[in-house]
Amino acid sequence: MTLQDLIVVLPTVLLSVWAVVLLVVDLWIPAGRKGMTALLAAIGAAASLGVNLMLIGMDYPDTGFGGMAVLDGFSIFANILILGSALLGIAVAYDYNRRTGIERGEYYVLLLLSSAGMMLIVQAYNLIVVFLALELLSIPLYILSGFARPQPKSEESALKYFLLGAFASAFFLYGAALVYGGSQHLDFPGILAAFQGAGGPSLALMVVGAGLILVSLGFKVSAVPFHMWTPDVYHGAPSPVTAWMSVAVKVAGIGVLLRVFIVAFPTIAADMQPVLWGVAALTMVVGNLLAVVQSNIKRLLAYSSIAHVGYLLMAFVPYGNGEVVGSAVTASLFYLLAYGLTSFAAWGVVIAAEQSEGRGLELEDYAGLGRKYPWLGVAMMVAMFSFAGIPLTLGFWGKFYVFQVAIQGGAVGLAVIGILASLLSAYYYLRVLVMMYMRPGEPAARRESWLGLVTIGSAVAVVLLALIPGSIIDLASQALLRLP
Repeated sequence: MTLQDLIVVLPTVLLSVWAVVLLVVDLWIPAGRKGMTALLAAIGAAASLGVNLMLIGMDYPDTGFGGMAVLDGFSIFANILILGSALLGIAVAYDYNRRTGIERGEYYVLLLLSSAGMMLIVQAYNLIVVFLALELLSIPLYILSGFARPQPKSEESALKYFLLGAFASAFFLYGAALVYGGSQHLDFPGILAAFQGAGGPSLALMVVGAGLILVSLGFKVSAVPFHMWTPDVYHGAPSPVTAWMSVAVKVAGIGVLLRVFIVAFPTIAADMQPVLWGVAALTMVVGNLLAVVQSNIKRLLAYSSIAHVGYLLMAFVPYGNGEVVGSAVTASLFYLLAYGLTSFAAWGVVIAAEQSEGRGLELEDYAGLGRKYPWLGVAMMVAMFSFAGIPLTLGFWGKFYVFQVAIQGGAVGLAVIGILASLLSAYYYLRVLVMMYMRPGEPAARRESWLGLVTIGSAVAVVLLALIPGSIIDLASQALLRLP
């Protein structure tokens, strides 16, 4: 390994090494003081974030490890989102883990290791590296989903996630094998060159392989019809795990989806477009329709997250159109930032209102919450408005940009479906607010410093950043993908 190789993956290596060291250090931290482990984990994530920020504007090498990993503006921006999510994920878990009796040091180590896998996957420039990173981010997630043992729902969610995740990994491996069989390459530039000159059986193998890779990555981002794991895992996993993974996994999944298909498979965009169009439309419609009938807040937000994947895929549909591909990447990164801040605001309220043994998660439990706890009510109001795409929130601008890209790319019908789906989503988002402000009740909520800071801070950011969307979109537009 050369210095150039190390610089390319330096933030990821730093986070991974810190996680391993923390695993050993945690052995000497007493059971009642695992907050020290959380603090050390946050320091590691912040250090990695600092190194990542230092790379902005520097003359860094483009590729490392023989072209298997890449460092570009896109990966730097995505890593900022992933590491920021890790810091917020640690903060919302700090008090929750202690009061629910699941305060164990391994929690934070697993979160860091999974975050390292997410960072690596958005830098991968080779299908083997993508697979290795996919496993690194997934295996800790399976464990974290079942971290609230011996609660049956938590253990069940971990088992379902593991079984379906292994199935998705098999799809990816088989797809990569077919792509290699047709192209004799696993690196993205080599696959692209093989596509451009291929025909007959070789082309057919690569197209089928690309389709299987799409299925696998569609599972990771919970696109319909590969979404069946999402409601059960979101419901059964500890709420801080759900809050963090709902953001970080989407950043990693959408990031690798964009890189793989824009860099390696642009020549089959015309063949893939009808499939992507259908998947995006189904994801928006099914996610919103099923969210309407939910009475549990965690399942409602799970189906809501599925619908938001549909909006993100809407910008991805015209990925083969060279005139809009840059705008598609920019809009996707902007949307992920808006969705991440909005999600932590909403999930912060959910974690505060959750009681022992999973009580306090039904919509009826939120009756009167907005009047009794005004700041939580305002935070949830901002989050619901942003999810729905109502103006003066960051979510409005996120939807505006992805709709704009879809229309510019010729997917006007898909944009119309997205607008109608957004109108439908307003019903169940506003239903939460009606319950909080217009129904009498005596709800209970926790007053925890770090949780309150994340919840209120995220809500404030959703509003304030909505006042300067141009500045954010300019930063996202500089996050360019490295093309061969």
